[in-house]
Amino acid sequence: MGFRPFAAALALFVTAAPAALAAETITVYSSTDPKLDLGSMSVPSGKTRQLNVGIGSGAGRRATDPAMTFWTISDRGANFTCGDVEDVFGIDGKTICGDVKGGRIYPQPDYSPSIYRITLKDDKTFTVDTVLPLRDGQGKPVTGLLNPLTHASTEQPLDLSGKKLEQSADAVDAESIVPMADGTFWVSEENGPSLLHVAADGKILRRIVPQGTEDDFKAAHYPVDGGLPAILAKRFLNRGLESLAITPDGKRLATIIQNPLANPDADTYRGSKNARLWTFDPATLAVTGEYVYTLDDPQSFRLDPSKKQSDPRISEMMGLGADRFLVLERTDGTTKLYEISLAGATDIHGTAWDDAKTSPSLEASKDLAAAKVVPVTKTLRFDSADRPEVPVKIEGLALTGDGSLLMINDSDFGITGETTRPVVLKGSAIVADPAS
Repeated sequence: MGFRPFAAALALFVTAAPAALAAETITVYSSTDPKLDLGSMSVPSGKTRQLNVGIGSGAGRRATDPAMTFWTISDRGANFTCGDVEDVFGIDGKTICGDVKGGRIYPQPDYSPSIYRITLKDDKTFTVDTVLPLRDGQGKPVTGLLNPLTHASTEQPLDLSGKKLEQSADAVDAESIVPMADGTFWVSEENGPSLLHVAADGKILRRIVPQGTEDDFKAAHYPVDGGLPAILAKRFLNRGLESLAITPDGKRLATIIQNPLANPDADTYRGSKNARLWTFDPATLAVTGEYVYTLDDPQSFRLDPSKKQSDPRISEMMGLGADRFLVLERTDGTTKLYEISLAGATDIHGTAWDDAKTSPSLEASKDLAAAKVVPVTKTLRFDSADRPEVPVKIEGLALTGDGSLLMINDSDFGITGETTRPVVLKGSAIVADPAS
């Protein structure tokens, strides 16, 4: 998690919206629902921060739900690295962390990632109607603390006093949600990385992790199996699976790795544009396809252009058709929405690109054409640089009952002073096939 001021960027980089945007309207919602209040956090000699539930890590809606009712999900709770302490509290990070390497602070370590049912009202407010904490097989709420990983990178969790916390095999960093017609949910998870099948009451039915990493979760109190591609264990730290979508016919789940894999190493991750997209059969979770999504140049994000290729990332996707998806590609300050098509793209599933021994790796390949790999096509449908009223860090997408687009932000639990502000975009060129 990084913290940057955006007011100056908004004033400097916002340009006049083209005439084609004139038909679009945007409505921003807010809430004072007490279920979002998490109290405050403070440390000696530091600033006091008011916390709120960041319910906007993902969003979805069933076709049978009321037109303005949505399911959203929170991630692991308020957290920040030792390097962020000065930004958060205005004090030296060593005041809390001491000499701990790779420390991540959890002010409320008992917080349980949860599913929320919200309703947007005509007065531009929203209410929280239902809260479903994610629970293990014994019915106990899970936390958002770090997993004891040996195959993928991890960090040391700390409480607000700097005390080391135990890692947990049950813990979940939920990032996206797909409500299924049968009442269950599919959830993407960043840390493992993993996918979770969750019952209608929030109980975790199954967690699917990269093949070969199952032993890291042997202490979990729910079923775990290694059904994801083994190469996913090469995700860079905090760059796992943030996106998850289902096609309108319900036959295809899809996810994109947040950033290119560290394959073979971190330097490759930092310089690569080649992110992997997988499709799955939701009934069996068997992989049905693997494709390449090419990330944009970081200088094309107008509100916060940079030279770091690792700044652009995938935070969400939503199904539009049998092979069409809406993909949320963003930086800290700019959100772009692309309609992508898998038609004509090269399916690399089961090829040498899935072998970590392949050199150069897919992530290290600078010329996909020479490698005979055709990426998915991308058509820009929305750019927040043209819409300064849209909050930063949009992470959830869903369709309203009339086909308008819901976007919802991750407030980072109020650590930066942000709150959850859902946005409804009407009149856009984003159109989904009817649900079946």
